[in-house]
Amino acid sequence: MAKISLGLNLGYWGALCPGENHTVMAQEAERLGYDSVWMAESWGNDCFTPLAWIGAQTSTIRLGTSIAQLSARTPAACAMATLAIDALSGGRFSLGLGVSGPQVVEGWYGQPYSKPVTRTREYVDIVRKILAREAPVTSDGEFYPLPYDGPGSWGMGKPLKPITHPIRKDVPIFIGAEGPKNVTQTAEIADGWLPLYYSPYRQDVYADQLTAAKPGFEICPTVLVNINDDMEQALYPVKAMLGFYIGGMGSAKRNFHKELMARMGFPDEADEVQRLFLEGKRDEAIAAVPDQFADDISLAGPKDRIKERLVDWENSPVTTMLVNGDVNFLREMAELAL
Repeated sequence: MAKISLGLNLGYWGALCPGENHTVMAQEAERLGYDSVWMAESWGNDCFTPLAWIGAQTSTIRLGTSIAQLSARTPAACAMATLAIDALSGGRFSLGLGVSGPQVVEGWYGQPYSKPVTRTREYVDIVRKILAREAPVTSDGEFYPLPYDGPGSWGMGKPLKPITHPIRKDVPIFIGAEGPKNVTQTAEIADGWLPLYYSPYRQDVYADQLTAAKPGFEICPTVLVNINDDMEQALYPVKAMLGFYIGGMGSAKRNFHKELMARMGFPDEADEVQRLFLEGKRDEAIAAVPDQFADDISLAGPKDRIKERLVDWENSPVTTMLVNGDVNFLREMAELAL
């Protein structure tokens, strides 16, 4: 049994910039011994800029994107941002990548959502080539050909390698993956995996897909922790999150979160949650999320119960648990886990 590490997942901003609040939380997490701090992006803030700001005001905590969306930038632009933050932070950066979903990719970034698994492999390959800086970068892939010679090309592109020398050629790359093919590929090509939700009690769901993982492969799920003596109240935020993701983060035709819930043993319940949510019955959708499922993927309840269940997480393949909360919560969690 290995002691689990803690990471602070700040998520994305929402309606307003959090100001210095995120920096203060990251500094406190660093002081408490948290291993890492992670920043997300949506159709609002990007993840690299806030993380650079935090990195300038911390000194030891690892910095990660959870997740940088592939369609937000080309592989070369992503590698440049990675190179810069890793250099400025003294080698503390980890690049977390993900494809997002078709509604965001096609609706916000204006790009097709075709072949997300193939696109991810090609993207990671180019980023690794750029950071290795061993030769001018070329790619004959379907999505990011380098040099580009397709429609509108002037035919003058030439292979290049970065002018700036990366301080690390092996910046860790994590992938946020849910589907079986994507998780299997993640184990093959990445240094770590960022599951949206994971259960130490249902490890069989992913066991076959992780067989190709190399030694040192990291698994860093985001785990909603709610310390409350009332179990119904403790589970409510988890059920509210699941109701939103399973019901609304996707379309009726395709919702990866709903499909994952089904693979984890709750297919009928997943259908019902989505149906209620899409009918506008959000409270009923939340109530329809099974307590068992919410409990399996979270840490909820009194402190003693959470401490006991932490042992189950430490006995799983999970290496780092990403959590979110205010400064007082970070302190309480450190007392329980570190």
